[in-house]
Amino acid sequence: MEEYLRPTFTIDCDSPIIREKAKEVTSGSADASDKAKCLFYFVRDQIKYNAIADYLDLEAYKASNTLMRGEGYCIQKAVLLATLARVIEIPSRICFADIRNHLLSENLLAFTGTNVFIHGYDELYIREKWVKVTPVFDAELCEKYGFIPVDFDGYSDAIFHRYDRRGKKHIEYLEYHGSYPDLPFDMIKKFFLDLASS
Repeated sequence: MEEYLRPTFTIDCDSPIIREKAKEVTSGSADASDKAKCLFYFVRDQIKYNAIADYLDLEAYKASNTLMRGEGYCIQKAVLLATLARVIEIPSRICFADIRNHLLSENLLAFTGTNVFIHGYDELYIREKWVKVTPVFDAELCEKYGFIPVDFDGYSDAIFHRYDRRGKKHIEYLEYHGSYPDLPFDMIKKFFLDLASS
């Protein structure tokens, strides 16, 4: 498990502000499940979702930068949660899948030209198993657009819902791209460069 606990350039769990925040958020939590749950809701709701990012800038993915910025898109938020988890000795890794967002806004669809994206989320090692965790759409955004927020009980998978509150198709998982102890920036960069050239 050592590779899932150590710091990297983007997963900078040795950063003082990251360490301070992880301890602050989990203060008073009884066990790893409770701590993971506290971190999940912090990243989900206090780090606002923003799909517009500098996708090709490695610095923009650094967890401490996302924490200070207070916003990010799925991969940036996943990196932050993985980083906070490592501070409190919960092994973490970043996972990727292609998803189709059937409820993508017209503005974002015009900007990207597609509703299929590479999606980043986390796996946390809790109670001797890897648990899928998706801390992406904050509660305020979900309320505004009628999405069902992803909730996490501290030990069960927490992934996107297939439908929204009105029963409309929302997120469809298409293809899994594996899990990584560090951010596979070259893979992410290739996706966005291919997207820009298509």
